[in-house]
Amino acid sequence: MSLTPNGLQLALLSAAILGFHHGLDYDHIAAITDITSVQNDRGRSMRLGLLYALGHATTVAALGSAVIMFQLSLPRGMDRIAERLVGVTLLVLGIYVLGSLAKGNAAPHSRFHLMAKALRWLHWKMKTYWHGHEHPAPQDKPWNYSPKAVATIGVVHGLGAETPSQLAIFLLAANLGGVSKGFLGLAMFIGGLLVMNTLMTGLAVGLFGYSSRLPRFQFVVTALTAIYSLAVGALFLFGSSQLLPPLG
Repeated sequence: MSLTPNGLQLALLSAAILGFHHGLDYDHIAAITDITSVQNDRGRSMRLGLLYALGHATTVAALGSAVIMFQLSLPRGMDRIAERLVGVTLLVLGIYVLGSLAKGNAAPHSRFHLMAKALRWLHWKMKTYWHGHEHPAPQDKPWNYSPKAVATIGVVHGLGAETPSQLAIFLLAANLGGVSKGFLGLAMFIGGLLVMNTLMTGLAVGLFGYSSRLPRFQFVVTALTAIYSLAVGALFLFGSSQLLPPLG
């Protein structure tokens, strides 16, 4: 397909808008709020939120490059498996948040911390069963996201994010009229994605920083987080994310 200069400019603008829209997807909201909600330093919150976005962008760049250069299609069913895994983590988070509110604690841990804690408990139970004698119960260690963990989460979310906007950019970039133009379109998409996720991270940092000084407001924010996690998690788990209204 050969585009006129005006047509190419319009296509590149469309790619940037698709990236901006993709940054507002439900999995991005869940991950960025989860990462920033457990940080005490705003600078660290911003850095980790941007690392998540960069990890996600890395996967998009790799998949998009394969589509542009080799005309490859993405594996069937990859999005459905990832969607259900994300749904499980959101349900775990929602249940835990409600339990924390019932105990008077409005600052729950990250769902990834919860999964690590559950794995340590399961390992302890297995050791106790197979060795036939008691072992000391695992201690709940202080935990926080490392930069490497955050980047990895972004990469994994990119693998399972076959949303319409991401699929659209692969199709658009592959048909811009050459490899160089395809990569330019992909770069515009990634730029829009990073801009949106930067804005989202800044808003999340400001919201959680403000709510920490107002216990009642923090309670409301945490309760809304639980409701959001349970509702979206259930839809993801049962493969019904298409019922969610489009964002952006």
